[in-house]
Amino acid sequence: MPGGVNSPVRAFHAVGGDPIFIASGRGPRVKDVDGNEYLDYVGSWGPLILGHCHPDVMDAVARVLETGTSFGACTEAEVELAEEITKAVPSIERVRLVNSGTEATLSALRLARAATGRDKILKFEGCYHGHADSLLVKAGSGVATLGLPDSPGVPRALAEMTLTVPFNDKQALTRAFDAHPREIAAVIVEPVSGNMGCVPPAPGFLEALRDLTEKQGTVVIFDEVMTGFRVAYGGAQALYGIKPDLTTLGKIIGGGLPVGAYGGKAALMDMVAPAGPVYQAGTLSGNPAAVAAGLKTLEIIRRPGTYERLEALTAKLASGLAGEARKAGVVTNVNRVASMLTLFFAGGPVVDFASAKKSDPPAYGAFFRVSLDQGVYFPPSQFEAAFISIAHAESDIEATIRAAGAALSSLRLAPSERGGGAPR
Repeated sequence: MPGGVNSPVRAFHAVGGDPIFIASGRGPRVKDVDGNEYLDYVGSWGPLILGHCHPDVMDAVARVLETGTSFGACTEAEVELAEEITKAVPSIERVRLVNSGTEATLSALRLARAATGRDKILKFEGCYHGHADSLLVKAGSGVATLGLPDSPGVPRALAEMTLTVPFNDKQALTRAFDAHPREIAAVIVEPVSGNMGCVPPAPGFLEALRDLTEKQGTVVIFDEVMTGFRVAYGGAQALYGIKPDLTTLGKIIGGGLPVGAYGGKAALMDMVAPAGPVYQAGTLSGNPAAVAAGLKTLEIIRRPGTYERLEALTAKLASGLAGEARKAGVVTNVNRVASMLTLFFAGGPVVDFASAKKSDPPAYGAFFRVSLDQGVYFPPSQFEAAFISIAHAESDIEATIRAAGAALSSLRLAPSERGGGAPR
């Protein structure tokens, strides 16, 4: 495997040491092949809002696997999941299930270009929308983790069709539209960024984006692969009261199995084949196991009290991390939206990619390694969000705060004193 991994951030290049190899997970914990157990704040990068191996989800998957693994044909459960998504997400009137977030975003962009007859798209620096060619321009997430400005292999002509402006910068957004009047097919945005670390939208930013695009006839795509059903049951658009034209989803709607979706206004989605001329297809789209896991996950998280519990747990963790950093005399900032958060080793507020890049990744790496040694698995990158599940108990949060306190205190030592190698 290139670099020994199947996805770059797993290699631990950004934090040092050897990557852990997971053997199993249950509730809020994972166990590695060496028998070490960790409180998990990666959660498969967001979908495991119920924790690992939730018994009801596992039962739902087991039942459907008794009937088959894949049919490449219609199933009743696909319709049920589509109905649940359209009921939950304010702007989605039609939805198409696909296999990944990357597939969802590239399909949504193709649709936006077809609907507008325009080629240019606009994205925000540090926002990651999958590894489609048009979107690997000033992307965050693993690209930022590895220090890659853009990816070789992306044709220059495609890159030139992608405009970028800083996240949360209304003036830069206005200038981009002024420079390219009625030329921009779509603006794609993470309404809460999770791929330069957790960065919330500034007050009025999403509203300004929606207003500008309506005036210009530009399609707004909310990339809610991460935030969908995570920050609220209806996603960030329900939390902030903004309706995009198209939405991409993933992660939670598959309950931890591979899945993606894109959806939006009927007038747009009815352009997708076979209803319309915009072609997109997939053999495994609507895979029965992923659909079963997603349906059961959505059933559980819409129960009363779920999001209130997630909010309380995450607020406690964010407050505890900030307090431990103050006690240790380590300069940090904690950004949080609902059950997503990032501990930035940065001296000022983190509001965009430029301010996120002012963080101290080596300090975060040292913090990560000591925390791992203390039995806490934070994201192995300064530029990723941590996720809390309803499987985490208050005692788990308290244990995490204690471990983080020890890790933060260790940062006062000289690098030679704290080691800097692998945690084991």
